[in-house]
Amino acid sequence: MDTGVIIAIVAGALILLALLWLVTRAGRTRRHEKLRTEAREIRREAELGRAQADKTQAEAEAQSAEARRQDALARERAASAEEQHDEARERHLEAAKKDPDADPREAAAEWDRQHAETGATAGAAGTETGTTDPTTGAADGDESVEHHERTRTPEGERERRFERDESGEVVRDEEYEEPRSNR
Repeated sequence: MDTGVIIAIVAGALILLALLWLVTRAGRTRRHEKLRTEAREIRREAELGRAQADKTQAEAEAQSAEARRQDALARERAASAEEQHDEARERHLEAAKKDPDADPREAAAEWDRQHAETGATAGAAGTETGTTDPTTGAADGDESVEHHERTRTPEGERERRFERDESGEVVRDEEYEEPRSNR
């Protein structure tokens, strides 16, 4: 074999190896670019998901705050109504004391009986309202709200409980009624 042919074969082999190296490098570059593009897309989707989660959480917190505000307003109104009722009862009794034809004790009993029948009085009918943590019985920062209401009348006793979760949705609503026994 001639030296020139050997040199030509070695040169051809080196050129072939260089071409193979360039092709594999270009393929690897394309694969890496494709992976980078996919990674950017996944990051963008993750960022959109995080933004949506932040928005949903903010909405839930706003609903929870509104539910707490509404609950506080309802308790405030109930207390005001009870004060007004007590004041009206006192005025009624005061009028009965001044009326020479009326018996104050009889007027008080009549007032209590009339308002207990309609369930309009918290003092005579026994309405109790409270907001507590359902697991510990105390308001400890849990965002859920449990509402408990009990009404006693001459006919019987009625109890209602409902619970709202952190987002303000009612998750439990129970009502019990028990007739008063004649003993």
